[in-house]
Amino acid sequence: MIKKQSIQLYILAISSLLISSCVSNKEILYFQDADAYKETAISYQENTIQPNDILSVVISAAIPETAIPYNRSSGSNAVVNNTNLEVMKLQGYLVSSDGYVSLPVLGKVLAKEQTGSDLEAAISTLLESGGHLVNPVVTVRLLNAKVTVLGEVRQAGTFSFTEQYLTVPQALGYAGDLTINGRRDDVLLIRELDGVRSITHIDLTTADWMDNPKYTIKPNDVLVVQPNRAKVKTAGYVGNVTTIVAIASLLLSATILITR
Repeated sequence: MIKKQSIQLYILAISSLLISSCVSNKEILYFQDADAYKETAISYQENTIQPNDILSVVISAAIPETAIPYNRSSGSNAVVNNTNLEVMKLQGYLVSSDGYVSLPVLGKVLAKEQTGSDLEAAISTLLESGGHLVNPVVTVRLLNAKVTVLGEVRQAGTFSFTEQYLTVPQALGYAGDLTINGRRDDVLLIRELDGVRSITHIDLTTADWMDNPKYTIKPNDVLVVQPNRAKVKTAGYVGNVTTIVAIASLLLSATILITR
């Protein structure tokens, strides 16, 4: 009789744990309403320049020799890889805390809160209005763009990128995607932009946020993937009333069986 009661107790315990720890498909699948967004227009927004950005600024002219004094380096057209990208960062222009870059001959130029295109136009105007160059071509590129991904992903870390437009799913792809224990309906996006810090909650199980400006990563963004209920419970944390009730029922049943 005691053996039978013990078996019943084990079955009850296992059943309670399975019920309280299971995760439904709705918590795992991405973009579950994607059929409603088969074709939507994409709005590209250029990133604004922030303090501590490192910029590549290349100035050229019809007569190449006339542009040499306005460049820190010769502006190589070599293919960019991880090695020479680090070299380019050392040769680049650091945006100061007050938002300026110091260029050869031209001196300090305001870059903060301007897009790359805005800064290109501003430098070109300075060169022409000051009688430095005729019809100059200015190219501005951000060299130290990075995104940090933390939490329940396969490879957390900080990742550099050279793309002008990078989406949240692509950034999560750098980290090897979410683990099975990652909470897909509440990913935190921490962003510091133009002197303002914001925190946004992103639901990856739906596609309706793809039209949101937060769908595109900004340099220095941080993504935090929270653990789901199953992961939290395996860590020994009781997170909701259902779990408490299940544990209480288990203890009550065990007491009844033992005291019979």
